[in-house]
Parts: sequence; C-alpha cells; structure tokens
Amino acid sequence: MCLRKRKGYRPPDLFHADIYTGPVPGERGGEVMGGGRTETSALSGTGGRAITSQRPNACCFCWCCCCSCSWNEEERRKRRRRKRITQDTKMETVPNCEACTKPSEEEMRLWSQSFEKLMRNPAGRNLFREFLRTEYSEENMLFWLACEDLKQEINKNAIDEKARAIYEDYISILSPKEVSLDARVREVINKKIEEPTPHTFEDAQLQIYTLMHRDSYPRFLSSSIYRSLVHGSSRTSSES
Repeated sequence: MCLRKRKGYRPPDLFHADIYTGPVPGERGGEVMGGGRTETSALSGTGGRAITSQRPNACCFCWCCCCSCSWNEEERRKRRRRKRITQDTKMETVPNCEACTKPSEEEMRLWSQSFEKLMRNPAGRNLFREFLRTEYSEENMLFWLACEDLKQEINKNAIDEKARAIYEDYISILSPKEVSLDARVREVINKKIEEPTPHTFEDAQLQIYTLMHRDSYPRFLSSSIYRSLVHGSSRTSSES
C-alpha cells in the first residue's frame, strides 16, 4: 500500500531546523560572512521560524588546506628546476668572466684570508663566480656586479633603464634568477624603484654580499676549483 494512503501516516517535518540541512526552497536572502554563505528563508507553515543554513566556501577551504602548503611547495620545486634550466641555457649570452690579468700566487693566497680581498680582485670574482655556478647560485654574483655597475652610472635615463632591468632580473619573484632577500629589503626596493637612483639596491646588495660571505665563501675555499688553482700555481713556481 502507498505510504501516503496509509491511515495515520504523517510526512516528516523536513523543514524543521533540527533535521533539515539541505537547500531551502522559497525566497532566499544571501549574505556572505567569514568566507561562508548564509541562506535564510521564511516559510509558511513552520511556525514563523526562520531557517538558516551555512555552507563553507569550497575555494577558501581549498586555499587554506591545500594551496598554501602543497601547492606552494610544488611551485618552489618547479621554480628551482626552471632556474637551473635557465642558467644552463643562458650561459651562452652572459659573459663567463670579467676582463682581468692572471693572478699571482700571492694574490690567490690572499683570497683565503679575506672575502673582501677576493671580491676586490677581478680574477678572484671570476673564480668565485665559477664556483657559484656549480651550486646554481651564480645570480648572487651577477646581481652584485649589476649593482656595482649601476653605482657608476650618472645618466638619468640609463639609471632608470638599468635599475628596472635589475629589478626584473633579480628582484621579481617571476624571474628564475631571483635572489634571496628578506621582506624588509624588498619593501624598501619597491618604494625606491619608483624613482630609482644609483643606490636603489644598496641594502639588497649588502644582504647578498653577506650571504655569499657567510654561506658560499667557506665552501669555496675548500672546493676543488680553488684548491686545484692554488696547488697548480705552487707547483709551477717550484718548477721555475
């Protein structure tokens, strides 16, 4: 027998606030609050009670639980891969070294005593840059050299052009050659880049210099690139 015809059958009150959790038919008034959507409807035959149901915003939930963690980590891995590929393919267009004379044995030994002496010497910078390339961090030296070049510029148009090129190549998060800077320094650059000067990237240059000094320089001194050069020079001197 059909339930609707059974004697004493009474359909359940689907619209009771304690039972119903689905969409509410009838007139709706929507208001977005706290990342979720609120639906309210006044129904006849329910004792004048207003039924309210809240649904989580699927996009917001996805961003909090997925995008900010696994998505960002995957994006960082992709950027590191792009960075390696870009560096490997762009070495043809970037000069491999600065013009310099062959360093003496004494000069090479001084490089191990002071990072400043290494960075002041063109031959030392070339060798250190070669080492950084093996660690996929050559952009640190390229950025430092670009800042040094900008400091020597006096033409306003050239300053604007070079400063914006430096920003796009080494500061922009979209660049595969982006250098590692903290939020404070980035904020300073974003303000100064509107009216660039030869010293727009001074804070950033100092931070990258410090990073190379503390992080890369100790490994450079124990690297085969540096040791083979020093030992080769010593052997040549002794044979002479």
